[in-house]
Amino acid sequence: MAAISGKIKWVYCELGLKSLHDTGRDAWLIILTRCSRMLAYGTNSLIIALFFSALNFSDTYIGLFMTLTLLGDVILSLGLTLIADRVGRRRILFFGSFLMVLSGAAFAMFENFWILLCAAVLGVISATGSDFGPFRAIEESTLSHLTSPRTRADVLAWYITTASLGSAVGTEVSGRLVDSLQRREGWTLIDAYHAVFWMYSGMGALNMLFTLLMSSKCEANDKETKEATTSTEEGEVLLSEMSPRSQEEFDESSTTAPVTELPKAEKKSYLAQISRETWPIMYKLWFLLIVDSLADGMVGYSLTVYYMDLKFKLAKSTLGDIMSISYFLSSCSTIFAGPLARHLGLINTMVFTHLPSSAAVLLFPAPNNVFLTVALFFLRTSLNNMDQAPRSAFIAAVVKPDERTAVMGITGMLRTLAASCGPSVTGVLAGHDRFWIAYVAAGSLRICYDLGLFAMFVNMRLHQHEEKDEMTEATGRNSDLRRSSDEEELEELVSPPDTPKL
Repeated sequence: MAAISGKIKWVYCELGLKSLHDTGRDAWLIILTRCSRMLAYGTNSLIIALFFSALNFSDTYIGLFMTLTLLGDVILSLGLTLIADRVGRRRILFFGSFLMVLSGAAFAMFENFWILLCAAVLGVISATGSDFGPFRAIEESTLSHLTSPRTRADVLAWYITTASLGSAVGTEVSGRLVDSLQRREGWTLIDAYHAVFWMYSGMGALNMLFTLLMSSKCEANDKETKEATTSTEEGEVLLSEMSPRSQEEFDESSTTAPVTELPKAEKKSYLAQISRETWPIMYKLWFLLIVDSLADGMVGYSLTVYYMDLKFKLAKSTLGDIMSISYFLSSCSTIFAGPLARHLGLINTMVFTHLPSSAAVLLFPAPNNVFLTVALFFLRTSLNNMDQAPRSAFIAAVVKPDERTAVMGITGMLRTLAASCGPSVTGVLAGHDRFWIAYVAAGSLRICYDLGLFAMFVNMRLHQHEEKDEMTEATGRNSDLRRSSDEEELEELVSPPDTPKL
């Protein structure tokens, strides 16, 4: 029994479950929020291109819609993430979830292209099935804030894993629901699509509830608030312990003493939140991520489903099964991202897992039968997300803690901006029967990203800022202890033991 319990404990620690447990309730709530949101995005990724096709919109219009939707996500994400630490992370997450509710309701009630485009651009709708909205940067920054360098990769890996599970459930439910409702009397295919969008609104409402349950530990200034509160409470306790005479003398001195105004802290611009040390690192990483995101935008999951539907004329339930299995495989693989990052390193894990996925994208249009095409798609999706948790942990390790939300927000904005160019290119190619070229180009760009990432960052030293913070805190504690002992010695010299003290 001891040997079995030891193995269970080893698995519990190795898979990162202990790290997730030690992080606390807020981490669980953030992960549940991401899971339910990706469930909603999974329903969209299966049907949104098919929904527009059923409304007789052209392929060019479908590509234009996805591009403009991603551009709307760029503006919304950048604006909300740059102010999240000042306004409050939970407030921004709540507001974004509310926008999900409104966007889903608009898609469930209207069929006009321009109304749907406005709802997608001004609200939060996933046109590609990917999480390009304002949520992810804030959530990853919050998880980095709640974790330590030792537990961060594990917690972020579970954050990605549950997201893939949510997407798997969403696509499976979406495909089954569309086929089931379409067979009912009086229901059309478009009516079934409208019903799925109501599910999207429901997930947004559930996320609003999860956000309300989060504690103040999620906020960026939680530590400073605690310190200020503690010092204030200590001052009140000391004042209450004074004798009445001492309190009167203290009040008189406080009223007669000149008031010295402290200099006000200068307000920094939002981009000034990022230090000069961080810019050179992020310039290189941002360039590579733009290349990768452009490729992903060209062959997003929604467009891939549309491509398989055009090529093989599969049933909607079959497409839903394929997408659901692919997301489930992705969930299974991302569980091991944390352990791999601990043993191989963050950059090695990112490159060695993403490179086979990129090769699968490059070869995807080659087969002319369903089996090989689906096999390549499964290879792509099963390994595609294993680099996400190490990438977020890498960004958190090379920037200062107070820069994370801004850096991750700008990172998400640049990735979304690059991805937004992809669908338009693919839409034009699809309209001229050259859909396959998009996969060849995207696979080549992804391979360039992988090789460039390895060449530029494989030997970079990590966690330097956190090591400095820990040394500063340790030095501060030691100085406090020395100052306390010096004050005690001085007090003994001034007031001998037999001298009464006030």
